[in-house]
Order: sequence, then C-alpha cells, then structure tokens
Amino acid sequence: MNEEMYLLDNNVLSHLARAQRASAFFHEHCYLPTEILHEAEGYPDAASFADVEYPTTASVLKHLGTVMATLAEGDTTLVNLYANKGAADPMLIACALNGMEEAAPLLWGPTWVIVSNDKAVRAKATELGVESSTREEFLVRTQDKWQV
Repeated sequence: MNEEMYLLDNNVLSHLARAQRASAFFHEHCYLPTEILHEAEGYPDAASFADVEYPTTASVLKHLGTVMATLAEGDTTLVNLYANKGAADPMLIACALNGMEEAAPLLWGPTWVIVSNDKAVRAKATELGVESSTREEFLVRTQDKWQV
C-alpha cells in the first residue's frame, strides 16, 4: 500500500488537539496549503504550521486553473468570494492535483488525500479524480498513527 499524504482543510485542523498538531505523524504526513495557513493564523501554535506548508507554486497555480475551469458561471458552492467563503477550497484540490502529478512517475509514490468536512470540496475532488475523506473518516483511518 502506498503512503498517504493528507491535505487538511481548516475545518479539520480546528478539530485536532494541539498535541496531535505537534505529533510526528502530523509533521510527516499532513500538509496545509498556503491559503489554509492564512486561515489558521490565530491558532496558538500557528508558527509550527510553516513546517507543513504546501506552498503555492507555479505548478499549483496551473492546477488551480484546472479546478476553476470546471466551475460553472455563477456556481458558488465551492467558492463564494462575495461572502468570503471557500477562498482556500480550490487550493486544496490544486495542491492535491499537483502532488498527484509529482507522484505519477514514481513506482510507490504517495496517495494524496484531501480531508475536509465541506461537501463541495469533496464533490469537486471526486470529480477531478482526487481521493477525499471527512474529518471523521480521517481520524478513523489514522487512529493508530497518532503518537501524542
């Protein structure tokens, strides 16, 4: 089985205990897109999140274009900038697509999984061939990996 790497939405990060966010598992297998880091600036341990940043690169932006091209005009289920909702959501998917592209030539490359309790994020991820799970599914699938 391939190693799994997780891209976490803020609605997942906020439900992890500080000890979980400080764990080796979190720092080795969990990533936060740059946009999620901005959302998480108020956390008491926010400085440590720099270690798990999935940076916004030119390649990620290329994938962001792919994600945005799938949205119908007027569709605000994934992104609603007027309501200040979902600005980071397409970046989660773009980062996953980028990670998948980088892993594609590897024989045992990691599987990238988006973890979000946002139905629109998971639906768009599925549409684009990205594995996703809810916070609850993530905690069940990783329960034996948290050494806190």
